[in-house]
Amino acid sequence: MGVPSGLLRAWLHAAQASDLARLRWHHARHPGLSVHPTASTAFATARFQLAPGARLTIGAGAATERRPGWLNFLVHEGGEIVVEEGAWLRTEVAPVTLVAYPGGRLVLGPESFVNGAHLSAKTEVRLGRKAQIGPNSKIYDADQHDLDAERPEGRAPVVVGEYAWVASDVTVMKGVAIGAHAIVGARSVVNRDVPPHEFWAGTPARHLGAVGDRSQAR
Repeated sequence: MGVPSGLLRAWLHAAQASDLARLRWHHARHPGLSVHPTASTAFATARFQLAPGARLTIGAGAATERRPGWLNFLVHEGGEIVVEEGAWLRTEVAPVTLVAYPGGRLVLGPESFVNGAHLSAKTEVRLGRKAQIGPNSKIYDADQHDLDAERPEGRAPVVVGEYAWVASDVTVMKGVAIGAHAIVGARSVVNRDVPPHEFWAGTPARHLGAVGDRSQAR
């Protein structure tokens, strides 16, 4: 037997009211947090860790699911994360973790799609319009640690172009630019640039074919 529509509407209204109250609480705790009024109220269930001086902006129409603790924002002092208009941080398959270290900037472009992935910025990581990042994929713009006493940690920005698709279980390493409309196949390791409109896969990833216009792809 289904739930009566009136009861369902009442539950949804109560859940949204609770989300709005929790968002107000997050804003009070984190002066660097800005959530657009038209963004999904489900962002209230995210885990926010913002140091003093950190900035997190969630734009108009940005979306996520109501899964407490499955969306994680970690922004260190001087770091910044920008979730632009219409971006979708999907947590139904796996958790989404977004990290900006001191001085790092992470930008998710308009209508980009991050599906259960981990993105980490120590310099800059930028996704273009409608770029797609698949489940369990990871993007790092740094080595994360020094190699040894004589070789310090390397850092270099990462760019994923508009309409590009990074499939599942992919690792994108520092300094890589993935061109517009390009595709990277599952379980690849990307350690060099992928030109626009090309299909790459493998460990390390290599060119395997061409890709057409993805601007209308879903």
